[in-house]
Amino acid sequence: MALNKSAISGLGVSLGIHVLVIFALSFIVYDIGGEQLQMVVDSVFAEERAQEEFSQEIEQDNEVADSMNVIAGGAITSAIGGSGAPAVAQTKIEQAESLKEPEIKVNVGAITAPGLNTLGNDLGAGEVTGDIGQVVEGYGAAMSQFTQELVRLMRDQKVLVVWAFDESESMKPAQKEVREKFNKIYEELGIAAKQDQKLKASEEVLLTVVTSYGQGLKEQTAKPTANVSEIRAAIDKIDIDRTGKENMCQTINAVVGKYLKMAQSQKRKLVVCVVSDESGDDGNVVEDTIALCKRGDVPVYFLGQYACFGYPYARYRWVDPQYGLTHWLQINQGPETPMPELLQFDGIGARWDYMSSGFGPYEQVRIARETGGVYYLLPSYGTNLVTTTKLDDRKYELLDMREYLPVLSARMSYVKERESSKFRSAQWEVISLLNPHQDSKLQMREHWYPTDPAKFAEEGKRNFEMAIRAMGLLNQASAVLEKIKPLEAKEQSQRWRANYELTYAQCLAYRVRLFQFLLALDQHQKTKPMPKGSSNGQPNNAWNLVRVKEMLPPDPEQVKITKIDMNELNQQLETAKKMFEQIVKDHPNTPWARRAQNEINSGFGMKFVEVYRDPRYDKTDIKLPAL
Repeated sequence: MALNKSAISGLGVSLGIHVLVIFALSFIVYDIGGEQLQMVVDSVFAEERAQEEFSQEIEQDNEVADSMNVIAGGAITSAIGGSGAPAVAQTKIEQAESLKEPEIKVNVGAITAPGLNTLGNDLGAGEVTGDIGQVVEGYGAAMSQFTQELVRLMRDQKVLVVWAFDESESMKPAQKEVREKFNKIYEELGIAAKQDQKLKASEEVLLTVVTSYGQGLKEQTAKPTANVSEIRAAIDKIDIDRTGKENMCQTINAVVGKYLKMAQSQKRKLVVCVVSDESGDDGNVVEDTIALCKRGDVPVYFLGQYACFGYPYARYRWVDPQYGLTHWLQINQGPETPMPELLQFDGIGARWDYMSSGFGPYEQVRIARETGGVYYLLPSYGTNLVTTTKLDDRKYELLDMREYLPVLSARMSYVKERESSKFRSAQWEVISLLNPHQDSKLQMREHWYPTDPAKFAEEGKRNFEMAIRAMGLLNQASAVLEKIKPLEAKEQSQRWRANYELTYAQCLAYRVRLFQFLLALDQHQKTKPMPKGSSNGQPNNAWNLVRVKEMLPPDPEQVKITKIDMNELNQQLETAKKMFEQIVKDHPNTPWARRAQNEINSGFGMKFVEVYRDPRYDKTDIKLPAL
């Protein structure tokens, strides 16, 4: 059909107009913020903080679980250690001074969020670093958490787990409890295998070896097994090592040396789980153990106790079966740091308190962190430890302890860093100067003084001279600490500032305590009292020095003999009290505050009290266990 001229003309005009409009639109540019699609804005605090790490409290669970929730055992490591921190109560967050009116900075960086297809993937064992402390209320809860760790590892390959039980006598209750709850692991693994499609389909996805150690390694299972009855029977066979040695690091080395090739040949991952209430006697080779485990990709887990705060030793209560007499035996249960950071002296002798640090012993926690394992913090057996606080107080709030985390670097690096600081190295100088474990003359007698006046005079004179010398060392230590006082404000570590304040206050207070010790000795020697009472139906036959709040006033002759400036001494006491009170205020809900409050509660006076000492303690046929 032919088009007329008017139709052609109209079509041409319309086409021309559309072409012109499209041409004009091509020159219009809209700024849609395309650059912002490649940017992200973060808000941070004005003060730059290192990634922190906290313990995680686990609810008590002694029953076999009905289902399994698998959680990676750690988080990406930081300078201190990697650990997935639990949520903190909102009221704590709101009260935290560091969260009030933060200064906002804007940091711009490229978006690097992963796609939705990768967000839900399991990181696997190779992507996590060990957890420095998960708080559990018993072995049942710990073994449930350990089962979750095994499930996570078995998503990649089958597992051979080697249990290493400490053979010390103090571990017998723990061994019994683990034995009774061992079915939890295999029953919960069976549940997990049904629910988790990632687990390898195998009848023996997990095999177990039971070993024990003291001075050396002992194998309790003939071969790896999945039979719970065989595992329990193997635990029952564990004997007590009478050498008193706990060579933990050498045991781990021996386990890796024996079982790693076996595990690799069966395409299994080797896992080690140590059950112990002590820190071990061979911490000098801890770095060799870590290196060996890293080379073999062997994570090490611990079911252990809280480290004694700033001190290597705790005292374990043991009753001899022959006479029923109580003995207090020294065990290694600390410290939480590579080397002690607090005084080992309590004003009269070596410390006897067990005060929890809130963390596990250094060697064990470091091994767990560096190898990708977990340190499970178990409750202590309260009736068997000398303690100055309730054992229920062993735990501390996460928010309160965030700035007091122990350094877990290698000892060589730790010492190098400490010696590079005048503030820290001076504190170590004082700790070394006043160490009763290195200087026996700092160990004065408190208990079982003889009632015979002549024998008391001889013992009193010896301890009097030791106390005079110790007061001089305390004066020397106080001078060292006073000199570095201006450096405290420059110290970045809250832990080292708290260490300094507590140590300084103790040096001043202990000088007063020693003077009271001298007054008590002198007064007793002058009056020569004799016991008049009885205990448990037996006439008292000895004297003990006890710590009290009441202070003995000195007479002029005593001041002259001891050559003590009473004005200076009284001023030191008042200063020490104020410092202890300030520590409680500045470091609330921490071991430093508890130790300071304990000093205040104990008082600084000394007096003699009559007691009964069972003469059977002198019998030579009592065989004390080596713990």
